[in-house]
This record gives sequence, structure tokens and C-alpha cells, in this order.
Amino acid sequence: MTKIAFIGLGNMGSGMCANLCKAGHEVRAYDLSAEAVAKAAERGAKAAASLADAVEGAEVVISMLPAGKHVLAVYFGPGGVADAVAPGTLFIDCSTIAVDDARTAAGKADEGGFLMVDAPVSGGTAGAEAGTLTFMVGGPDAAFDKAKPLLDIMGKNVFHAGGSGNGQAAKIANNMLLGISMIGTCEAFNLAEKLGLDAQTFFNISSVSSGQCWSMTSYCPAPGPVPTAPSNRDYKPGFAVAMMHKDLALAMEAAKASGAAVKLGEMAERLYDDLIARGHADLDFSGVMKDLKGGL
Repeated sequence: MTKIAFIGLGNMGSGMCANLCKAGHEVRAYDLSAEAVAKAAERGAKAAASLADAVEGAEVVISMLPAGKHVLAVYFGPGGVADAVAPGTLFIDCSTIAVDDARTAAGKADEGGFLMVDAPVSGGTAGAEAGTLTFMVGGPDAAFDKAKPLLDIMGKNVFHAGGSGNGQAAKIANNMLLGISMIGTCEAFNLAEKLGLDAQTFFNISSVSSGQCWSMTSYCPAPGPVPTAPSNRDYKPGFAVAMMHKDLALAMEAAKASGAAVKLGEMAERLYDDLIARGHADLDFSGVMKDLKGGL
């Protein structure tokens, strides 16, 4: 049994925390939302009244936070995790943040004598609940080896992407591809419909042809073919437009810093930015389909 502090109990963190509890670990859970903490306690965690309370005696600290500034503040700000735990403690940050922020955090952890990995995830809330997430992990071998048994509880696929920050690099490149492919999938279904093909017929053909992709077969943006997809719940997320835009913005920032050409990524970022500007931040990112059909 490992003593774990879990910080950040939102849509993703809540399921991840619950799976660690199910596996028999002692988990102290903390979030700014008292309601989220109470729900974590109902699922087996020990409710923590503060960050300091959560990390007291922790061997491992796991976090799922909104942005890099939150990660740096929680771990290394005044009264943060690094001030309260023993050297050698393992930090596993599962947030999706800028590559540079992840590398800054890793440097600070190393200076303090801590082990740290950046371990962003793919798989959405369903994967978090089911323990089938994909983890893309950046950090030293020793830190990865220590983190992997816990990541295996929360996920089905755990990849060591290389040094610190490489987990974030993998995540934002993957999600840029996802954003682009979802827009293309929406446009293809819309075109097929305009030309007289119903969604199921086009799905049956394209899902076993060269246009096949995850956005089609697992998360189809056209209502009908994939019953579990948000398209069958009027595009209730799922993975919200605001979250996709955040990841695309991180990808554009990284592309600019590295000199990578990402023309389709730039177009995708602008499209999701426009949806936010029109008041659709909480729509599922596959809601591009609804917009193409004039439903927004």
C-alpha cells in the first residue's frame, strides 16, 4: 500500500483517484471544491481539508490541474508540496500544460531532491472512470519506473516518451492531430449527407476504408453510428471545445518556439476559438458537425 496525495478532483481526477482507492492504496484527496472532496471520500479516499493536510506523510503526490501556473504554484509556491514532503517523494503531474512549464517543474523538483514525471493522459472521462487511460510520460528512468505501477492502475497504456516535458510534447501533438481529424471527419460526413448518403451508410463504408480514424469509429460526430458518442446527446461533452482549444493553443505555442510548421493546426485552433467566441465553449469538440449543419 502506498500513501498517495491526489490533488485536483475534476472530471478526470475523480475517476483516477477512485481507481487508486479501489486498488487498496491510502489516498488523501484535495480540491478547492469541497463537493469534489466529499465525492472522493464517498469513493474511498480520505478527505483532506487543505493541501498541507493532503500531502502529510505522502510517498507519492499525483495532480490533475488546469494549467502550468497552477502546477508550479501547487508544487513549488509558498506553502506548496515541496515545502511539506520529504526528499525522494515522487511527483506525478497528469495535467496537460506547456512543455516549458513541465520542464521548469522538473528542474525545480530535481533541485529539491524529488522525483518527478509529467504524465498527461488521453482517453477522456470514460477512460478515467474505467482505468483505461493512455499515459504519455516524460522524466528520468528512475522516476518513470517508480510511477509506472500506479499509472498501470489508472490506465491501459503507459508510454515513456523520454526526458522531462516529452510527455507533454506527445500529448499536445496527439491532440492537435485529434482536433484536425475531427474537423475533417465532420466535413466528410456533412459532404456525404449533402450528396445523398445517410450517416450510417457513409460510416459503414469509410470506417473500413482509407478514411478510417478514431474520430470516426470511436467518437463519430454524426448521430447514429456510434451510440456512445456525444453526437447522440446533442453534443454534451465528452471533451469540451474549451479543452480542445486549450490543447491546440499549447500546440501552437510549442510550434512557434520550435519552428515547426502547423498550418492545419493553426486553422483548427482558429475554428475552435471562433466557437468559444460564439458562446459554445461547453459544447463537445465534435459539435463542429452541428455547426456545419447550421445548428448553432
